[in-house]
Amino acid sequence: MITSSTRHGGPAHPGMGFRQFVGFVAALMAVNALGIDIMLPALPAMSDALGITIENQRQFIIAAYVFGFGAAQLAYGPLSDRVGRRPVLLVSLTLFALASVAATFATNFATIIAARLIQGIVAASSRVLAISIVRDCYSGRQMARVMSLSFIVFLAVPILAPSIGQIILLAGPWPWIFYFLGAFALTVVLWGFFRLPETLHADYRRPIAVQSILAAAREVVTNRYALGYTLATSLLMGGLMGYINSVQQIFTDVFHRPAIFTTVFAATAGTMAVGSFFNSQIVERLGTRLVSHTALLAFIAISGLHLAMAASGHETVLSFAVLLAGTMGCFALATSNFGSMAMEPVGHIAGTASSMQGFLSTTAGALVGLGIGQSFDGTTVPVAAGFFLTGCLSLIVVFVVERGQLFRPHNAPVGVTA
Repeated sequence: MITSSTRHGGPAHPGMGFRQFVGFVAALMAVNALGIDIMLPALPAMSDALGITIENQRQFIIAAYVFGFGAAQLAYGPLSDRVGRRPVLLVSLTLFALASVAATFATNFATIIAARLIQGIVAASSRVLAISIVRDCYSGRQMARVMSLSFIVFLAVPILAPSIGQIILLAGPWPWIFYFLGAFALTVVLWGFFRLPETLHADYRRPIAVQSILAAAREVVTNRYALGYTLATSLLMGGLMGYINSVQQIFTDVFHRPAIFTTVFAATAGTMAVGSFFNSQIVERLGTRLVSHTALLAFIAISGLHLAMAASGHETVLSFAVLLAGTMGCFALATSNFGSMAMEPVGHIAGTASSMQGFLSTTAGALVGLGIGQSFDGTTVPVAAGFFLTGCLSLIVVFVVERGQLFRPHNAPVGVTA
């Protein structure tokens, strides 16, 4: 059965075993990952079919989805806190499937952007609900472990998604990718319908009232740990989104090796899965702060080396892949723990807190990533610089949050404010 958190005083949500629960959370998070990464091999074909003549405009097909995904999270937290996680999940993912089918009818740049924006809006529930459902059932280092195990499965999606997209393109035109997305979402809907119980305890349901929502939002943005680690995550997400926006162009225009794009992308993304698995094995013993702070320093060091190599003109496909792999592994170690630390002091308002944090991290990350992506100049310098600068800024935020004391074990109590 799903083990309840200590807040609920015992196992109160039977239905799924632990492994199935981890797999379901991973599948829920994978809806969003597929919505982004499966598109990457299709961008040239979509550009040709939809009359997109400026290469950097292709990035808006990704960015529109991410902006919709980020902004809509504000609504799903309060809604799921009121009516429960299960009904919101079933309805929103059904709408995602319908939006995916609608995207196949796009005929120009404006219509595909509109379709992707809508798709992102309805997909936003997946991020809020995944974290809320886990927080309903676990807390502290156990929550970090569950999230890490979920990430291992979830991160197989970025590894495989571009290859899946490429295989679909070999079998049919780019609209088939959207049919695949719709089918995947409906699979998760059926899984949840038959196996997922309601995880929100009745005592934690909150009315949808402006005053209540504002009070919960105020608690999130005034809690030093909740806000600080959300901002730190936002910055690292910005570097990642800059890379995702630019990577297809890098392999085509910089390395002139589009044929190896999906292979290298999978290899670099694979280190994120390795990092998450490693985190799941050590986080309960070493603690979230020691692991994440060390990973952040390594992230900065590796991306700084990458920037130096790219700026000096010595970048190769091999150096790009190796340094990106190291950066991604550190990203996974840092952000999986940052997310748990941001949620820990606001677990009693998990839905609203998750939506607020998701809105901030995704929207800010999308803006930063779009800026990095639009800076693409035919070299890898913007991507390397993006990772390095966002890592440094994230470290400054963490340093302020922890008041200059990195690595130390600490459990922030509810109500600790800035």
